[in-house]
Amino acid sequence: MNINYDYYRVFYQVAKSGSFTQAAEALFSNQPNITRVIKNLEAELGCALFIRSNRGVRLTSEGEALYRHISAAVEQIVAAEQELTQDTGLSQGVLSVGTSEVALHCLLLPALKRFKQQHPGIRLRISNHSTPQAINALSEGLVELAVVTTPVDLPRSMEKTLLKEIQEVPVCASAFASLAKRPLTLKDLAANPIICLGKETMTYQFYASWFAQYGITLSPDIEPATADQILPMVKNNLGIGFVPEAFLEDDSDQKSIYRLELTHRIPTRHVCLVKRTDQVLSAAAKELENLLYHAALH
Repeated sequence: MNINYDYYRVFYQVAKSGSFTQAAEALFSNQPNITRVIKNLEAELGCALFIRSNRGVRLTSEGEALYRHISAAVEQIVAAEQELTQDTGLSQGVLSVGTSEVALHCLLLPALKRFKQQHPGIRLRISNHSTPQAINALSEGLVELAVVTTPVDLPRSMEKTLLKEIQEVPVCASAFASLAKRPLTLKDLAANPIICLGKETMTYQFYASWFAQYGITLSPDIEPATADQILPMVKNNLGIGFVPEAFLEDDSDQKSIYRLELTHRIPTRHVCLVKRTDQVLSAAAKELENLLYHAALH
């Protein structure tokens, strides 16, 4: 079967927009031409691909099966065309990255600093997400790369690369300073107010699973929206929080913080890079990827 690629390109655009008219506008064509191409494609394949209605069009079951394959192919071709037509000097363009708060502070920031020094003409769009939100943004094509912390659940269309190990520690302020005089069990820790990210985050799942290994239920007293809110809450004596050691190294007011020693060490986590396997990275994304690898080694 020798079907013109342009037929598939038109099919992809109609399926994506749900409208012959919108597809025609996107392809700088007209509706009669789009209609003709779709009819020819349906004739070649021997099946109906769309169900027409006054509200537009939607895919048939055969159309959905075709779209699953065609969408990945077309998007890779478009990405390749964009990469090949980009200025090799990376003098302009936009790069969108989704990241979690911990990953941003522990690794991404120095990579971004070096990237902007080398390529000031590239605009950066950095979306601050929880790990699940960053993965969802990557899946929907809203960002080109995701830099997050483990644990992370990925669909088959994505892959992760572990970049940097991070160790988190429990900390408190003066109201709980007496706890720093001896090693604490998780039961001791759980008897005090805990500050932890909410149940919709992988951080919560990580700590809930760890507590459960020792027969303890994690019940945070305070659930901040982002990881960078934990340390200020700890300093204001609202409870005990878990923060990466890197957060403490960057903190100018370390004297107000007490590190707590546990009888069971908190398992390490990793900052990781996540990308889609069904899309070609732009030149800018590849450059940031390389800088992340470099930053992870230093």
